[in-house]
Amino acid sequence: MPFPLSPQSIDAIAFIISGGAANADAAPVGLYRSGPKIEKFMHACNVAFTLDGSRVPSLVNCLIRLNNGHEAATVLPRIIEAAADPRDFVHDPDRHSAVCDYLNRALRFDGFELQNHGVRMRLLEAGKGVPVLTELAGLSEVIDFDTVSRDLDRALESSQTDPEDAVTAACSTIESVCRSILIDLGEPLPKKKDVQGLYNAVKQPLGLSTDRSDIDPTIANDVLQILSGLANVVRGVGALRTHGGDAHGREKGYARIDARIARLAIHAASTAALFLIETWQRKFPDRPLPKATETSQDTD
Repeated sequence: MPFPLSPQSIDAIAFIISGGAANADAAPVGLYRSGPKIEKFMHACNVAFTLDGSRVPSLVNCLIRLNNGHEAATVLPRIIEAAADPRDFVHDPDRHSAVCDYLNRALRFDGFELQNHGVRMRLLEAGKGVPVLTELAGLSEVIDFDTVSRDLDRALESSQTDPEDAVTAACSTIESVCRSILIDLGEPLPKKKDVQGLYNAVKQPLGLSTDRSDIDPTIANDVLQILSGLANVVRGVGALRTHGGDAHGREKGYARIDARIARLAIHAASTAALFLIETWQRKFPDRPLPKATETSQDTD
């Protein structure tokens, strides 16, 4: 991600967090926070902050130090996403929209934008959002699928800073979906609990096997070709995790995967996971998908 941010973005972030001057005539765009509340907010973002003089200048100075520090790409997205956390605006969604619009007007000049991913806001490079990720994030919340949410969050957060971990998390997203489906069906987990073994185990009950004969003949070959391609995608994500992810260790100072390849794995894994969930919902509309509580013991 392109850091540091511009002074204009820093001012915009400080304005949203603080709510602006205490004696301002207009209502704040975000939430007005007193000095102690600003300290509490920053501490919750794991940032050491102590008020030193006026509240807004103190906050701006802190953000400038973070912006010029070596951890800017890690710390500032966490602060920005917290400032736009929709939970703070449950009873005033219009204000939440105004906060995101205000921040984005400044952040887009730096190549960033806040995007809605399910029930969370994400700071991403402008134009890098993918609809399937948003859709999957939303579904994982609706069906209380906490393992998918956790793996997807981890993949998104790591794609730029730790692409090897992002690939591992992307693979885990598919595994979590498959494991939960098998648990709900009362089926034993396959002997080989890697992503390919888990996917193969759910194909038959979901009607995704390429040997099915109940598809309209005019589209049968097309659908079966796509299903075959989906199996190859799952296999490829699992292989990339084995050869380039961090699940089985990595050499110090050597990265096989860059952010571009990590995002490719995330997008591919998310597409597969979304298709599995939607297929489940269509085939078993009255059976909500349970939480997959077992710890993964994968052996790619």
